[in-house]
Amino acid sequence: MAIKDILLQVDNRKSFDARMQYAVNLALNHGAHLTGLYLMSNWTVPAYVEGQIPVDILEQQAKRAGLAAVEAEQRFESHAKRQGLLAEWRMAEGNPLDQLVLSARYVDLVIVGQPEKDVPEILELTYADRVALESGRPVLVVPFVGVGKLDIDRVLIAWNGSRESIRAVNDALPILKRAKEVFVLAVNLPEALQGSDVPGADISLHLSRHGVNAQAESMNGADISVGDVLLSRSADKSADLIVMGAYGHSRFRELVLGGATRHLLAHMTVPVLFSH
Repeated sequence: MAIKDILLQVDNRKSFDARMQYAVNLALNHGAHLTGLYLMSNWTVPAYVEGQIPVDILEQQAKRAGLAAVEAEQRFESHAKRQGLLAEWRMAEGNPLDQLVLSARYVDLVIVGQPEKDVPEILELTYADRVALESGRPVLVVPFVGVGKLDIDRVLIAWNGSRESIRAVNDALPILKRAKEVFVLAVNLPEALQGSDVPGADISLHLSRHGVNAQAESMNGADISVGDVLLSRSADKSADLIVMGAYGHSRFRELVLGGATRHLLAHMTVPVLFSH
């Protein structure tokens, strides 16, 4: 699979500029089409309350929402034009999660921003984990603090032999092929899923047949959480990207693997590509 169609979640946050630059660089490197999607949530109130709200208040709210959408479009098009990239703008109204999941199903990769700590979950428009779980497409999350470098030269793969981790590796293959170094890290991998005497060796061999310079590494008996291990090793390896499976059931948002998926979403310092 090649990356030829990228969907970028657009908003008006300060963190968007770094996300946009990252998406543009990825699109240029892979010769991909970039679509910017702005999610305009419908501002609705119960019918019994709406009649008590002055009409001018409702009109002001609609006007502010419209102006925010125009501002987002201008920021998106300004970035694209400056980088010489032909890009497409879209705006969707309604339930943000439903609209993002729907649009995600028709692209190769979705790029969203990391959920921000100071934004209430009810207002958070990324839902990165749920998009990965429900869209069937890989989701690349860019930290709200930005990225140190745009090019992806060193990649850390979180490997546990599961269907989700296999899917993540396959979805990330176009990126892995362009990387200079790829590290396959297995943490507390059950013997039944190891596949060989060296955990991660078989998938590393598979990647090498695709021209990927992959190295296997394993850790057992770690006292810290899997998420912390991944963050620590990514720092040690100066990784530009972490690739891992998104685990759980979207209905209840029950994420397993020691909560590694949710932990990385909350504490990530480098971009993370999730697949389910």
